[in-house]
Amino acid sequence: MKLQKQLSRKVKGIEYPKFVVTIPPKQIGELGWKEGIELVPLVENNKLTIIPKN
Repeated sequence: MKLQKQLSRKVKGIEYPKFVVTIPPKQIGELGWKEGIELVPLVENNKLTIIPKN
């Protein structure tokens, strides 16, 4: 997996980045996730957990 920083937008000379996590297709398949599902991030004890939104 990889964390990437991308430029989201630039307004009045100020750059606003966004971060993208690339998850391998194998793990996406194992989870049964499909493109376009909404995900919820949870941060606890310095760890990030991503779960599908119900």
